[in-house]
Amino acid sequence: MPVILRPEHAPSLRALIGQIPESKALVSEVVSGAVHSDQTLVQGIGPLASACAVEMSFIVSAKFDQALAQTQACAVIVPPTLAIEQGRDDLPPYAQVICDQPYLLYALLARWFDEKRQPPRITGVHASAFVDDTAQIAASATVGAHAVIGARTVIEEDVYIHPNVVIGSDCHIGRGTVVYPNATFYDHVRIGMRGIIHAGVVLGADGFGFAPNPMLAKGAWGKIAQLGGVVIGDDVEIGANTTVDRGALENTEIGDGVKLDNQIMIGHNCKIGDHTAMAACVGVAGSTTIGARCIIGGAAMFSGHITIADDVQISGGTAITSDITSAGRLTGVLPAAPHAQWQRNAAVMGQLGELRKRLRQLERKLPEIS
Repeated sequence: MPVILRPEHAPSLRALIGQIPESKALVSEVVSGAVHSDQTLVQGIGPLASACAVEMSFIVSAKFDQALAQTQACAVIVPPTLAIEQGRDDLPPYAQVICDQPYLLYALLARWFDEKRQPPRITGVHASAFVDDTAQIAASATVGAHAVIGARTVIEEDVYIHPNVVIGSDCHIGRGTVVYPNATFYDHVRIGMRGIIHAGVVLGADGFGFAPNPMLAKGAWGKIAQLGGVVIGDDVEIGANTTVDRGALENTEIGDGVKLDNQIMIGHNCKIGDHTAMAACVGVAGSTTIGARCIIGGAAMFSGHITIADDVQISGGTAITSDITSAGRLTGVLPAAPHAQWQRNAAVMGQLGELRKRLRQLERKLPEIS
């Protein structure tokens, strides 16, 4: 359900923009429309096609101009290239918020409305929670029902631990971090400030470390103890059911501003650089280093013990098996085709080595033929 504030709680368009500090650097001008002005009350935010007269919306490019022409929104965030200047006879009915980065401003406004629909948070530790006597819980923190906080763990100011969260010993949760229900932190997990950890996340489970042990049985494996921890920076968001393994000897490290989608696997001793973003179902094998500001498409796969440079983009489903030393975009996925055609193509790919050999033999004979 969209957020629709009651009229007595709805700010004017001008006041709404003023309540978001970052908007001052984004908004260049507010232009009143033929019907709505900067004093129009804004009760919600919605898409162009379905926004009603008490909601505002946004547009990022001219390919949505038909929806813009038909929108019922009271205000629209528009880039300068689509803005209609004040004083013209063809002013639209909606007020225009002119902004170089409309999508970013929309994100800020959506967050503001989302905060308005949250119920008041009650600080303190729920009676059913278990908190070790040596743990430190800030007075402004919230620990929900049936949560568990281990020995010597520190929970800083304004942290919100939802019900059924389990946090082990010697952990540290930074100021303003939110941990949603049923997340589990093993021992020695450290999270910076303003983190968002969604439901079902597991941080600090053992990495996949085993050594062959023929003394047990032929083909048997002996477990390698994982002695490291997990260190996560500030402003990191980790999606539902994502797992980040602890390091074998050193820590697994997630940099500041990293965004991880749902059901991602980060192996032990990996290092993820600042502001890198990964879509769902990415798998990163152990001891892989991924640089800063990388963008990783869904279901991409990384072999272990490789290094990825800063500012690399990986398309969804791509397998990376060796180092990438410079910025750029990599894609390694064959497009779908009718099954019979795909089988023929796959058969040819399986013979590429032999075809390459035969081509070289022909190239060597060319001088003789000519």
